[in-house]
Amino acid sequence: MGRRTDLLIVTALATATATPALAADRQDISIAPGRLGDAVIALGRQTGASIGMSDQSLAGIRTPEIRGRMTTQDALRRMLKGSDAKAQRVGDNGWRILRTARAPSPATAPAPITAAPAPDQPPAEIIVTASKRDTPLPRYAGMVETLGSGAFTTGEAAGGTATLLSRVASLSSTHAGAGRNKLFIRAIADSGVAGPTQATTGQYLGDMRLNYAAPDPDLKLYDVGRVEVLEGPQGTLYGAGSLGGIIRVMPNAPNLAEFGGQMSAGLSATQHGDPGGDLSATLNLPIVSEKLALRVVGYGMQDGGYIDDVNRGKDDVNRTRTYGGRAALRFVPDENWTIDLTGVYQHIDGDDAQYASRSVGRLERASAVAQPYYSDYLLGNLRIERQWDTLRFVSSTGYVRNILTESYDATQPGGAPALFRQRNKVDIFSTENRLVRDLDNGLGWILGASYLQSTSNLNRSLTSFGTVAPMQPEILPGVPLYGLGRAAPATGVRNMVKEATLFGEASFEPIRGLIGTIGGRLTNSRLSGEALDPVAALSSSVDLARAEAQADRSETIFLPSASLLTDAIADITLYARFQQGFRPGGLAVDDQRVRRFQNDRASTFEIGARKGVPGRDMFAASANVAYTDWRNIQADVTDRIGLPTTANIGDGRIYTVEGRIVLRPIPALTLDGSVIYNDSRLTQPTDFVRALSYDGRSLSLPNVANLGGRLAFDYRATLGNAMRFTLSGSARYVGKSRLGVGPILGQTQGDYVDTSLSAALTRGPVQYSLSITNLLDSNGNRFSLGTPFDLRTDYYTPLRPRTVRIGVDFAF
Repeated sequence: MGRRTDLLIVTALATATATPALAADRQDISIAPGRLGDAVIALGRQTGASIGMSDQSLAGIRTPEIRGRMTTQDALRRMLKGSDAKAQRVGDNGWRILRTARAPSPATAPAPITAAPAPDQPPAEIIVTASKRDTPLPRYAGMVETLGSGAFTTGEAAGGTATLLSRVASLSSTHAGAGRNKLFIRAIADSGVAGPTQATTGQYLGDMRLNYAAPDPDLKLYDVGRVEVLEGPQGTLYGAGSLGGIIRVMPNAPNLAEFGGQMSAGLSATQHGDPGGDLSATLNLPIVSEKLALRVVGYGMQDGGYIDDVNRGKDDVNRTRTYGGRAALRFVPDENWTIDLTGVYQHIDGDDAQYASRSVGRLERASAVAQPYYSDYLLGNLRIERQWDTLRFVSSTGYVRNILTESYDATQPGGAPALFRQRNKVDIFSTENRLVRDLDNGLGWILGASYLQSTSNLNRSLTSFGTVAPMQPEILPGVPLYGLGRAAPATGVRNMVKEATLFGEASFEPIRGLIGTIGGRLTNSRLSGEALDPVAALSSSVDLARAEAQADRSETIFLPSASLLTDAIADITLYARFQQGFRPGGLAVDDQRVRRFQNDRASTFEIGARKGVPGRDMFAASANVAYTDWRNIQADVTDRIGLPTTANIGDGRIYTVEGRIVLRPIPALTLDGSVIYNDSRLTQPTDFVRALSYDGRSLSLPNVANLGGRLAFDYRATLGNAMRFTLSGSARYVGKSRLGVGPILGQTQGDYVDTSLSAALTRGPVQYSLSITNLLDSNGNRFSLGTPFDLRTDYYTPLRPRTVRIGVDFAF
């Protein structure tokens, strides 16, 4: 009786919420990956079809994402492809789902909520949702990489941004430590040191911006359904800070119909270092069936240290601990409205810096003091969506608070141990409201308005330990040395940016197979800044007033975009695209004085080609050639004292060539290869950059490798009717790059290969996994910056040594 009751409920829900439509009509359908029971309810709502099931256990079949314009029959065919079920027509607009093979045993019916689709069930058509217009991949003009549902194991989720770096060849990063790194896409990078300038890569959780004038928060990727990396600029849709592109992370939404969850645990052992571990749990709780549901994610982890400090006699000092969570509440009052309330919190504690010194020894350094750091991140977001057939309204409003506290060894030769600290507190309020019309096959338009306010408070101090001798060498001009652990304030800075924006974009098809897209973004930025704790000896009131007056200004910028795309040749897309991006100016501290830096702008023209869909077709390939003209480049550099500051370093240009090939020789195996080449130059350096350089030194732009590439494989097989086995591996080459501009920051980094291998065995709700990172135990240099108070020592940031992790996941 219970089984029949459940079946009738599923059928009734699919029917009661339906609106009349003909079965043969093509309609816009958007269904997230999940269970068949939820998918048929959503399909019934969107198409008006009546859909029933012959057996309630069919509701647990995993289904892929279904997006696009199609008939109900086509949608059902995609849902059930590779499963042991089929759809049978009942009347003009009714369907009944029947089982075609023997039912699996109860132990194999449920699957972990983050498990990948079965190997014989290819993914549905890829939709570029980060375009904000749900554009099918074959009709998106640009380079994009998507990591879909089931792409991350729990071990990879614990890696956060590091996992994305290992998957996307065009993505690079500094490596100062989790929560304090700068991300770069393609070759749009300013420098490796951390100053008050805005990021070149925009990061988003759903529709909510994660950062502005702050590093990557490195949110962990637990319970994430999809990640999209769009190469930039993306100024039309995303505005300031998207010169290089954007990274959009889309977590799994609350399931309105089914209670469930997952728990995971892992233990890791690092060669030459301490052990580590990770725990996570996900719970999905329907509160009011089909109306209100809560989804909660919590996690904690420890990455064991592997750097020894011989001066202080301590081993494995660079241990890092992270804990955090995410909660999402979804309310669906009817089939047209969806309201999501999301909260995120994450805290990262780093016991010490991540760098070593080659002159001391492998994985060793000699510091006078510990250099701890922490990152504290909080986000809240309200998203409201209203649907009218092909018209959709989206409103997203939220708040971010990000506090990053860092410390650097400032000890001078012959002086007492000293520590320099800086605390960057960033508050972001943003709201965006847009109206979107998604027409057939990538056509349509978007019109929106947004407002953003970002406030950054950068405070600095200098602490000397021990007794200060009369002849103690000066560390920061004008900053006293009190000794005995007493902190003295150093000059800091506050920057505030208020941006009001109107944007729009439209795609049209003047002739069959040729799509044109035009767009623009009009932004008014109001900028203000002031000094914090200015050093009286070096910063007169007149100087401060002049700098702050220059920073208090208003700028209006228009960013155009245009593209042409043709798919007239079967299964091949050709496109050309032009787009711009910018970053507003602000104030920075230079030699303890406050100075202004101006906005910069990047213009990119690119041409590309694409064939097939990765992971779905037997052969898929993409290639792209781009030229970027970057004017008045903002860069985080070091001042005369050696502290991070921001300045305009001149004009530059970048040539980029990249390509990717994905082969699927058999349904269970995917082979993936990608390569990227960058040629970047500072063509018109400013006077102070010329003063830092000398004849014959190449003025290449910093922190982006000239050559990079990745090879990977993924194998997924079913072992009988009870188990699934996956095996994947990758090797990524990171070419040579420079830390910054000028001979002082001219250290070479990169030129290493990073490797990984992982395997998983899934039986019913339980999955066992084994992974190895840095298989070759490479000692490659990821980042050349140690402490900015000593830029001439041979500091390097090594890859984490070979690490083995074993894990278990349990779904319920």
